[in-house]
Amino acid sequence: MGGNEKQGEGKIKEIAGKVTGDKRLESEGQTQNAAGKVEQAADDAGEKVKGALDAARDKED
Repeated sequence: MGGNEKQGEGKIKEIAGKVTGDKRLESEGQTQNAAGKVEQAADDAGEKVKGALDAARDKED
């Protein structure tokens, strides 16, 4: 599951927890949402590094 999916699922859990008054579910959703954001940021950073390496290799050729 990618970062965006985790964020979406986490947000759903968070809202469901708020609506039902289930603090545990709300907290779990917040945690999952945050983890998804971190995963997405790491994926984005990895793509930027890969792009920079590819550009550097192209300049060498």
